[in-house]
Amino acid sequence: MGQPVREYLLTLCVTAAVTYLLTGPVRKFAIATGAMPEIRARDVHREPTPRLGGIAMFGGLCAGLLVADHLDSLNGVFERSNEPRALLSGAALIWIIGVLDDKFEIDALIKLGGQMIAAGVMVVQGLTILWLPVPGVGAVSLTSWQGTLLTVALVVITINAVNFVDGLDGLAAGMVCIAAAAFFMYAYRIWFGYGIEAAAPATLFAAILMGMCLGFLPHNMHPARIFMGDSGSMLIGLVLAAGAISITGQVDPDALRMNLSLSGSEREATHAMLPVFIPLLMPLTIIAIPMADLVLAIVRRTWKGQSPFAADRGHLHHRLLEIGHSHSRAVLIMYFWAALIAFGTLAYSVHSASMWIVFVIVALSAVGLVLLLLPRFTPRAPRWAEAFVPPRYRRRKRLATASVGAEGTEEWDGDEEERAPVGAGVCGVNGATAIGPRSRFPDRRKTGASR
Repeated sequence: MGQPVREYLLTLCVTAAVTYLLTGPVRKFAIATGAMPEIRARDVHREPTPRLGGIAMFGGLCAGLLVADHLDSLNGVFERSNEPRALLSGAALIWIIGVLDDKFEIDALIKLGGQMIAAGVMVVQGLTILWLPVPGVGAVSLTSWQGTLLTVALVVITINAVNFVDGLDGLAAGMVCIAAAAFFMYAYRIWFGYGIEAAAPATLFAAILMGMCLGFLPHNMHPARIFMGDSGSMLIGLVLAAGAISITGQVDPDALRMNLSLSGSEREATHAMLPVFIPLLMPLTIIAIPMADLVLAIVRRTWKGQSPFAADRGHLHHRLLEIGHSHSRAVLIMYFWAALIAFGTLAYSVHSASMWIVFVIVALSAVGLVLLLLPRFTPRAPRWAEAFVPPRYRRRKRLATASVGAEGTEEWDGDEEERAPVGAGVCGVNGATAIGPRSRFPDRRKTGASR
């Protein structure tokens, strides 16, 4: 068992390294080609930042699949299954659509059609849902049309859920990485713990997805030097959906049930039967937060008489900023809830008979609610220690206003990120802009294009 773990770790590291190393040149390419849209009314960043980060992530995906194909323990995945090739075909198509959107901002309906075509390409090559494990009924076989429609729907929903949550620096990549980590642990347990080889492709997809996100995050954390754009958000959404489809519709629940019946007593087998039905729940839990954001956005926009594809500032991360959380704190809160839901479901699937897991999940949920509703709080150092701490932790100071002819003073709490004085000079380049001086308050134009 140790050998496959090392090879998965090698695949993850190669994917992350290639993604990380490609992101710098891709950023320069995006700046040179003008893939730097102007600030929009719903954006939270302050300076034009290049997109096209999905180019580096797609390079990492190709490198991960190439390395896995040459490893002894993982080579069998490519020999026994056509799913890796199906994933690469669908990913290439959705990546091309994303790159075109990042540069030219294509229509939302065209993107939706492209997403459906990419899902259809994967279905044609064998990556589809064959049956569903239904509690109380067992494995329900699906017809070809039912499997195709369900697969396309799951791919489209997951892609758009991830795309909708991509609104803050590092948010989408971090949340998908957390989901992929939980999914990897679950798929690996199904493969090596229960001897179900059909779970091998999903395990590989999760490892590669983690590498893609980890390699891109150093460039995308606040303040971001580059955005993944639709070329990246739709790509990682498709890879996440591919893993969910593989382990939900390809793993035979009857084979897993037979394996469990031989693992111990009848009572132990009854508790261990939960993993048979977790494939139906795990894909939903790993995208629970993006799914909730997607549903709320559709309801909110429809209620206002707008198109479901119309952009606004009503997403969950925007609400956290409005409450008073800083950019970084809002991202960390979203990370917390994503990890709690994904790993909580994973822990319950492993020890479903242990009530302490439920108590821990409830306690952590209460902590999450407190953090969610806690208004912004910046601790202040005592006056004698102000010389030894960063400016943001010092007490309020009086600064003369820089306005010509203005009288009086304005309050400033030392947080240069949030309360920089108006007119205090040219706004610094956010590691992404090479267009010269620009006003701190840009002309934010409303547009329906996504970030």
